[in-house]
Amino acid sequence: MLRRRLNRLLGGDEMRVDSRTIYVGHRPCPATEAFIPPKFCTNRIVSSKYTVWNFLPKNLFEQFRRIANFYFLIIFLVQVIVDTPTSPVTSGLPLFFVITVTAVKQGYEDWLRHKADNEVNKYRVTVLENGRRTCKESEKLKVGDVVEVEEDETFPCDLILLQSSRDDATCFVTTASLDGESNHKTHYTVPDTEKDLESLNATIECEQPQPDLYKFVGRMHIYRTDQEPAVRSLGPENLLLKGATLKNTQKICGVAVYTGMETKMALNYQGKSQKRSAVEKSINAFLLVYLCILVSKALICTTLKYVWQSKPGQDEPWYNQKTQKEKDTNQYLKMFTDFLSFMVLFNFIIPVSMYVTVEMQKFLGSFFITWDKDFFDPEIQEGALVNTSDLNEELGQVEYVFTDKTGTLTQNNMEFIECCIDGFQYKCQDVGTQLDGFSVTDGPMNKLQRKADIEKEELFLRALCLCHTVQVKESTCPGRSQCDGLMDQVDDSPLCGDRVQPQEQKGFIASSPDEVALVKGAMRYGFTFLGLENKYMKILNRDKMVEAYELLHVLNFDPVRRRMSVIVRSNSGDAMLFCKGADSSIFPRVRQEEVERIRVHVERNAKEGYRTLCLAYKQLSAEEYAEADTGLRDAMLALQDREEKLMAVYNQLEMGMSLIGATAVEDRLQEEAAETMEALQGAGIQVWVLTGDKMETAKSTCYASGLFQRNTELLELTVRTLEDKSKKREERLLELLLEYHKKAVQDAPPVKAGVTRSWSTANEDYGFIIDGATLSLVFNSSPGSNSNRYTSLFIQICQNCTSVLCCRMAPLQKAQVMKMVKNSKGNPITLSIGDGANDVSMILEAHVGIGIKGKEGRQAVRNSDYAIPKLKHLKKLLLAHGHLYYVRIAHLVQYFFYKNLCFILPQFLYQFFCGYSQQPLYDAAYLTMYNICFTSMPILAYSLLEQRTCIEVLMDNAVLYRGIAKNAMLRWVPFLHWTLLGVFHGLLFFFGVRFLFSNPALQDNGQVFGNWSYGTTVFTVLVFAVTLKLALDTRHWTWINHFVIWGSLAFYVFFSFFWGGIIWPFLKQQRLYFVFANMLSSVSSWLVIILLILLSLLPDILLALLRKPRGPQGRKMKHRLPSSGTSTIFMLSQTASTHSFSWSD
Repeated sequence: MLRRRLNRLLGGDEMRVDSRTIYVGHRPCPATEAFIPPKFCTNRIVSSKYTVWNFLPKNLFEQFRRIANFYFLIIFLVQVIVDTPTSPVTSGLPLFFVITVTAVKQGYEDWLRHKADNEVNKYRVTVLENGRRTCKESEKLKVGDVVEVEEDETFPCDLILLQSSRDDATCFVTTASLDGESNHKTHYTVPDTEKDLESLNATIECEQPQPDLYKFVGRMHIYRTDQEPAVRSLGPENLLLKGATLKNTQKICGVAVYTGMETKMALNYQGKSQKRSAVEKSINAFLLVYLCILVSKALICTTLKYVWQSKPGQDEPWYNQKTQKEKDTNQYLKMFTDFLSFMVLFNFIIPVSMYVTVEMQKFLGSFFITWDKDFFDPEIQEGALVNTSDLNEELGQVEYVFTDKTGTLTQNNMEFIECCIDGFQYKCQDVGTQLDGFSVTDGPMNKLQRKADIEKEELFLRALCLCHTVQVKESTCPGRSQCDGLMDQVDDSPLCGDRVQPQEQKGFIASSPDEVALVKGAMRYGFTFLGLENKYMKILNRDKMVEAYELLHVLNFDPVRRRMSVIVRSNSGDAMLFCKGADSSIFPRVRQEEVERIRVHVERNAKEGYRTLCLAYKQLSAEEYAEADTGLRDAMLALQDREEKLMAVYNQLEMGMSLIGATAVEDRLQEEAAETMEALQGAGIQVWVLTGDKMETAKSTCYASGLFQRNTELLELTVRTLEDKSKKREERLLELLLEYHKKAVQDAPPVKAGVTRSWSTANEDYGFIIDGATLSLVFNSSPGSNSNRYTSLFIQICQNCTSVLCCRMAPLQKAQVMKMVKNSKGNPITLSIGDGANDVSMILEAHVGIGIKGKEGRQAVRNSDYAIPKLKHLKKLLLAHGHLYYVRIAHLVQYFFYKNLCFILPQFLYQFFCGYSQQPLYDAAYLTMYNICFTSMPILAYSLLEQRTCIEVLMDNAVLYRGIAKNAMLRWVPFLHWTLLGVFHGLLFFFGVRFLFSNPALQDNGQVFGNWSYGTTVFTVLVFAVTLKLALDTRHWTWINHFVIWGSLAFYVFFSFFWGGIIWPFLKQQRLYFVFANMLSSVSSWLVIILLILLSLLPDILLALLRKPRGPQGRKMKHRLPSSGTSTIFMLSQTASTHSFSWSD
């Protein structure tokens, strides 16, 4: 660090500030012997959060940052310091229980991380040192070590590939543990390195560690005796990442450049930003209300205490004279102390144990998603995955779904359909069709009117075989060459003859399914790609002749350019550039007279829902190639701004090309995609499709999936609709926005609450289409215009449409749209679903992110909150699991506040009858055990197993999802209902027992009950009433519900007998000694307890008897609900492949 600062101050090499220098094999180079190599971090990986020494303080600090925990800590300290009416144990024990359970859970999770770290750090690796192969632990590797890795081993750190056992100086790796991609990627050794690595004298200068897996910039200086140092560029194709696995290569050697926590894998290991559910926000709001109630109670009692004591004789009665210390105490300090004492007495109205119950409910409930056998996909042998359990209930509150198209709505399983060569169409189908007025009935690749020149056809098919990064898997058949094996899979295949029926297909490896589809398409018609060998791409043409082309450069695809190119040299020595890409990217770079012949076919194919690519060609003269080669090599050697320099060379090379033709590839809809979209719209959820594809292709997919209906009026806001030479684009944009706003918002009939337009006014459906360029104009309009007005109009129009299609979108724009909707009026709950790396930004931005386990790698899955195998599973995830999770946790929260209000209100009322003396109504044991033992398990079981409506009904009736929309069960009206119910029950319990105690003689022997008998009677009624109230609310009974409900009541009775039946030596005061048994000896007590329980539950019993389902839908649901009188079997089964769960009556 100091050296880098000195270099910056003294004007040293600018490059060295943002780069590092590595000595290969730790051998100093002659020219730089005086340079002291910097120290780098070790290869030790640390993903754990705690150590043995800091676990306790760090964990406690984190837990007490929660408001509820900190509040109870303050209450506990007040009880310890101030003379309060209740023991510190009453607050300390529940708090200790909460803190301990959370600490154990977090400690266990961190122990698992420590265990995983040790497995990685103690892994044995082979290092080449002083010409010898030595083994050492992975954590002892240093930057500059030369490491040897064998097939199927993982790379212990980030390595630069120096040597490979393959003849073509390449190796294959899989990066499944990094990005989930199981396909083989090709990496290349650094050119001109020594075969004997012991004699290699070199340094590597590369960028400082950064997390992007697909970017790397560096250069290697190779020193030889009596020669100028050779400089070779290093890129991502030379870098082997930690965690990747070596495949199809016996062994490689590489030099460590990044180790430990500086590897790209470690830099990508980061926790996702904490997402909070709407339920959590409601809990905090309710908590503030109850905190105000608590403070009000304490203030009222404190005030009334001093009003009562101001009366003569009340402050100091003859039987309770004050001590001198009490007389000398400051009056205001005494008032404050009394206020704190009342706060402690009533503090149980704040349910601290609710947080633990909610955490357990979320954690245990998430297993139901993982175990659901309906989510298991036999194709990939995987089920659903839960990455975070904090958002289970949020699945029941979704208002907007943002979905990717390719791989999410569609299968990302490409099939070559047809192509266009020089303006003439060739089909790949046997069936007769009617196209452009001409019949196509025979042959696999027919031509309308006439076919293109044979040279054009062959040039097009060569372009398909050469312009890609596809690799051919090595032949596994012994005694046969790779070429022979591939020749056997293709029969004689003239361009316009019978369709080729390939034998057993050889495997192709590619980063995109499009490329494999195009190579296989060319293979059907006589041109077969044989593979890359020693930098030569080999093609088997239709004459069974092998053509070899030297691969000179690959101009890689990127989402900005939306194209890729290769430069090859034929046997005749001609250099050629082949380019393929999106039509919007290719058309501006070719001769315009060629465009119109191809454009017609491209637009028609896009309307039919096919993915289209255009192919272009350019002959390079010797001078042009020499200039391009120099420019590319100079750009690749640059350490800074390498990408910008490469882009400039690419753009210069890819101008003035000749358009050869275009391809059409079909990407079919996902299984049950249309049914899923229909269900989501029926549930009142608006679906937005965000895609980088062309508008016509995406529009066809929307029609096919049912998002757009034939009667849907499409409002289009694209570059095409903005074209008006008489007006500026901003003016035309505002004009269209106002026109669409009037049509979709102002003139639209009003919609009933909770009903989407697609259900309320079927003839007034609107669909909105916008492209990325226009969206940029909406978000980033010129300073003179009103940008906020554009955005406001845009979001209002979209909200009144049934579906929205955003096409030609960049990944960043997806996140921008998501953020705009999230922050719109009402802060709606959003869900995003995608399968590729380009969907990660919107998955992280949404309230709930869903990853599809698709074919574009697993980056979306790794960054998601939930992962499912296919789109069709989203229906059950939201309509069934989401609905049930929300209903359960909403009832849990309301019930917790209700039962604590019932618990504390009698304590508050008791103060009016004991001179505000802070006398507790309940024993300390009851105060402590009420939330921990007596009433906690029934509500936990309810919140895990309850099904008010069975899953089949929820799946068949998507409209039921609307009944819980917008946090319906945790609004202020239901909260007020539960609060008033708690007040009613609290008043009934207290005054009902007081009515009993108006008779002084309750026992046969004429003895009277004391105050502890009074409190115990109230507490007994309370425990039975709130537990039986939950039993009445339960619609779906299992043996678990029976066990915890009746078991909790039995445990209360047993505990009361046990606690009061023994003289405990550690208690100073035995308040409940034989109180419970004595109370139950009175018939009057039995009568009042039973009567009060029945009176408190009477409204619920009457509602249950009088409640009738309304309408045919309600009757249907009643018949299909699980019978509350029938025990439901809850089955957990584990098979060899997956867990599953099911309910059955």
